[in-house]
Amino acid sequence: MQKKKSLSAGRVPLILFLCQIISALEVPLDPKLLEDLVQPPTITQQSPKDYIIDPRENIVIQCEAKGKPPPSFSWTRNGTHFDIDKDPLVTMSPGSGTLVINILSEGKAETYEGIYQCTARNERGAAISNNIVVRPSRSPLWTKEKLEPMTLQNGQPLVLPCRPPVGLPPPIIFWMDNSFQRLPQSERVSQGLNGDLYFSNVLPEDTREDYICYARFNHTQTIQQKQPISVRVISVDELNDTIAANLSDTEFYGAKSNKERPPTFLTPEGNASNKEELRGNVLSLECIAQGLPTPIIHWIKEDGTLPANRTFYKNFRKTLQILHVSEADSGKYQCIAKNPFGVIHHTISVTVKAAPYWIMAPRNLVLSPGEDGSLICRANGNPKPRISWLTNGVPIEIAPDDPSRKIDGDTIIFSTVQERSSAVYQCNASNEYGYLLANAFVNVLAEPPRILTPANTLYQVIANRPALLDCAFFGSPLPTIEWFKGAKGSALRGDIYVLHENGTLEIPVAQKDSTGTYTCVARNKLGMAKNEVQLEIKDPTRIIKQPEYAVVQRGGTVTFECQVKHDQTLIPTVRWLKDNGELPNEDRFTVKKDHLVITDVDDDDGGTYTCVANTTLDNVSASAVLSVVAPTPTPAPIYDVPNPPFDLELTNRLDKSVQLSWTPGDNNNSPITKFIIEYEDSMHEAGLWHHLTEVPGIQTTAQLKLSPHVNYSFRVVAVNNIGSSPPSEASEQYLTKAAEPDKNPTNVEGLGSEPDNLVITWKPLSGFDSNGPGLQYKVSWRQKDGDDDWTSVVVANVSKYIVSGTPTFVPYLIKVQALNEVGFAPEPAVVKGHSGEDLPMVAPGNVRVNVVNSTLAEVHWDPVPPKSIRGHLQGYRIYYWKTQSAPTRSRRHLEKKILTFQGSKTHGMLPGLEPFSHYTLNVRVVNGKGEGPASPDSVFNTPEGVPSAPSSLKIINPTLDSLTLEWDPPNHPNGILTEYTLKYQPINNTHELGPLIDVKIPANKTRWTLKNLNVSTRYKFYFYAQTSAGSGSQITEEAITTVDEGKMAMASRQVDIATQGWFIGLMCAVALLILILLIVCFIRRNKGGKYPVKEKEDAHADPEIQPMKEDDGTFGEYSDGEYQRPSKKGSRTPSERTVDKAGSDDSLVDYGEGVNGQFNEDGSFIGQYSGKKEKEPAEGNESSEAPSPVNAMNSFV
Repeated sequence: MQKKKSLSAGRVPLILFLCQIISALEVPLDPKLLEDLVQPPTITQQSPKDYIIDPRENIVIQCEAKGKPPPSFSWTRNGTHFDIDKDPLVTMSPGSGTLVINILSEGKAETYEGIYQCTARNERGAAISNNIVVRPSRSPLWTKEKLEPMTLQNGQPLVLPCRPPVGLPPPIIFWMDNSFQRLPQSERVSQGLNGDLYFSNVLPEDTREDYICYARFNHTQTIQQKQPISVRVISVDELNDTIAANLSDTEFYGAKSNKERPPTFLTPEGNASNKEELRGNVLSLECIAQGLPTPIIHWIKEDGTLPANRTFYKNFRKTLQILHVSEADSGKYQCIAKNPFGVIHHTISVTVKAAPYWIMAPRNLVLSPGEDGSLICRANGNPKPRISWLTNGVPIEIAPDDPSRKIDGDTIIFSTVQERSSAVYQCNASNEYGYLLANAFVNVLAEPPRILTPANTLYQVIANRPALLDCAFFGSPLPTIEWFKGAKGSALRGDIYVLHENGTLEIPVAQKDSTGTYTCVARNKLGMAKNEVQLEIKDPTRIIKQPEYAVVQRGGTVTFECQVKHDQTLIPTVRWLKDNGELPNEDRFTVKKDHLVITDVDDDDGGTYTCVANTTLDNVSASAVLSVVAPTPTPAPIYDVPNPPFDLELTNRLDKSVQLSWTPGDNNNSPITKFIIEYEDSMHEAGLWHHLTEVPGIQTTAQLKLSPHVNYSFRVVAVNNIGSSPPSEASEQYLTKAAEPDKNPTNVEGLGSEPDNLVITWKPLSGFDSNGPGLQYKVSWRQKDGDDDWTSVVVANVSKYIVSGTPTFVPYLIKVQALNEVGFAPEPAVVKGHSGEDLPMVAPGNVRVNVVNSTLAEVHWDPVPPKSIRGHLQGYRIYYWKTQSAPTRSRRHLEKKILTFQGSKTHGMLPGLEPFSHYTLNVRVVNGKGEGPASPDSVFNTPEGVPSAPSSLKIINPTLDSLTLEWDPPNHPNGILTEYTLKYQPINNTHELGPLIDVKIPANKTRWTLKNLNVSTRYKFYFYAQTSAGSGSQITEEAITTVDEGKMAMASRQVDIATQGWFIGLMCAVALLILILLIVCFIRRNKGGKYPVKEKEDAHADPEIQPMKEDDGTFGEYSDGEYQRPSKKGSRTPSERTVDKAGSDDSLVDYGEGVNGQFNEDGSFIGQYSGKKEKEPAEGNESSEAPSPVNAMNSFV
């Protein structure tokens, strides 16, 4: 369904364009669908009307257009044809009309100043661009002038003129000193809009010799500097001393020159002035006053109020700015300068004029032959603009006559158009402040209907939800659309169907019987087209067994069920969440088909568990809460908690205190350690008891501190070592008098929820803390970096107030003060906040990628300007994905990965890349509101890496001396395979490995035969692939060559000795001799003599098992009856009693019992002698050292 939705969404603009006769219309130039349609030219891109160029770079004047056939381009300059072929410095970009003027090699920018206009033309008409006025930017030097030092008296006003040179565009003015430090500005000292520096009154600290005005020309990135101005401020006494030599005693200056004085305006002059501004611009009004002390400026509008959301104050309220002014902002504005010695006013009469602006711009028109239509061009302005029409760039008055059109002021009416009526019309609306130019074509087409929705599109919808079936169409005249269900039937209409103008059929509530084939039919007078789509209705997914609330003890086990019922054709996936997050990654959590099991539950496991079932069409969820409690407590002790106190009495009643007394209850054999006093406020929180204080267990009275305006009741709880008693009965009620609040709200915060607001929140006082009736809050705020006064409102007992119309992300100072009917709380603390954040405006620039190795890359970027972040910088986010080839992209979506780097980091590492791959990435800055725009995509390639192991290895066709190997290449070659390496070695019957043989195999092989191998031999194979980066992981396998069948036949013909009679008789004789030997040994043991095994041990004493000394800290002596097997071959000394190796070959060891099988001294068979060491690997046939029954018999004989 998603795929179908994406297809229909991509056609929506086309359908909206083509489904109305008089509308904004674009005929799509889709070569697969509409390749035979023609279209008049349309200008798609052009340079701005006022185009200021950098004289240090080539001039590029843009003009791009589309149309079919593709348009040709021509230019005029200053109203005459501009022949670019005659100027070697001018070229036109291929496939467009963009001019490139190469002035870097030769030529001057001033030569190409003028008014340019582009014309795009094809057989259907001609479109023209705006008049593009091309001017080079200018940054002239300051005219040289001699500036005399200024000496003036303390307190006098001063204006330092800047008078910057006239540049294009105008420069930005600022004042600095010789150290390039900006001069501090304040309410007393500030820069005017004309660049002059104004002093309302001078102070001695204003004395300096380096007041320098700078002009920055941004277009050419240059800064010009005015000559420094020297200012000296002196006091009256200094001035008298300076002129004393030339003046008489009566001519000395008095102290009146720096006396306080009322304000007067430095700018503007007089009591009134006029200001004219264009609609949509920023209106800037300025008043700067001098006086002592420094005057404060206020602004009002005489005949109205200042617009709240568009009014800003700059330059310490000396400048009033109104954004996006309109005619409604015209009127009289008054600035008021005030200090303690007077008030003055200046009235500025503002008139808002308007360059032309569109009310209804003409829109492209597609008609079929014989149809009617109209082009409407309506604009407004102040003064009212004049409307004029052109056709194909020529004034319509002198254009060729067309009988199908009639001009009626701002409207052209077309009647019974023919194909020759196709043309491009231009509407020009102009007044003294500017002009508007719009192109709109009339395209006369005769086209039968076409349906653009792919045939047999399948739509899948969940039952009882809306179904939308697309039928994107095109035709001229406009086709009519009808829908049918099934092979036969009437057109679908009525309450259960909705037919949209773009051809889409909507079934508001799809049912099971809505399943079927639907046919869309488009008709006009030139023909008919139809298309079939399929609709399937699926059962909704439901959770029929939901998880339920559970209480479990710590250490226990809990199970949550989640049984899902779903449509049989859909495959659901079920996942579990804890508190809307992933489950802990612990073995205690087990997710099975339809339930979740948690074992060994601890306190952290408490929370909400949610089962989420998803299909490709819908999802459902259900939740349950798990509460973890302590294990069942041990049985109660013999002693018990105290009985509750009683007889509570209130005495000494004062405004803010009272004395409470009580009688203790029985302590139940455990002394009372303390009393807990609780209170209830029946006025504010009836039924809720709070802890008030505690007193020692020997005390039965307490002086209690109370709060104002609370209706108290008290109770007492006794505590001993066993626990707490039940609470006593409540005391009588006591109402205290009201008073002003003694505290303010806490947790005051200021955060914006939208870019233009400030949401001030706080934790309200409880009723207990209100101290009286009528609790309210005084909320105050002002900009932190501005000079505005506090703005305050009084609100009811709420926890939030929203300030609207704030600038985006500006720091504010905030305070919230509580008050009631009695009075105000103490002055609250001031907290800092911010108005709302907005999405960042600028993408990180200069993104660089350094590929470290085949799986790791390092990304660097330049930070974005802080002002463009418009919020708290959260960090930078890198989106990166592996770029697939076109066939691969069509099979699956590209998987984009995201890495976020916190804070102001400007680089990061991308781990886990795939070797030998093509990647694309971009970087975005993130603030609290979200992500900014993405940087331009950067691409990089990872180098080759070592491959994975071959995906399979099989050995087939074994023969006597050869084996054939077959394999599949690695699933992840990570580069271009160069070769395969095969190593193999034989393995003998004792599992020892033979020599290793190395074979190199070309990379294009998947089969290899090894010859000249040994017959009936096991081989081990090691196989791996290689790239230029090295060898990959290996895969191993074993196989055996076949056995020689002739030798096998010969072996089968040999007689089995175990079935021969003589061998059976021999074995019986041996068994009889062993029995006789055992009897003799038993008799000799009972007589205390030695038997051969004992003699053998005495004769062959092993030095490794000699008794150790006690001071060795190891073992003591061995008893005579114990035997220790030697740990090494040949560790015994040979003697004449040692049985020959050949004589022991026929021992029980050869019959599978092993060397540990031994007889005890009493003739019984045991596993090993006491004191025997751990069993060691057998070395050859060293059975001569094992005292087997046969050996014992040989010794006896």
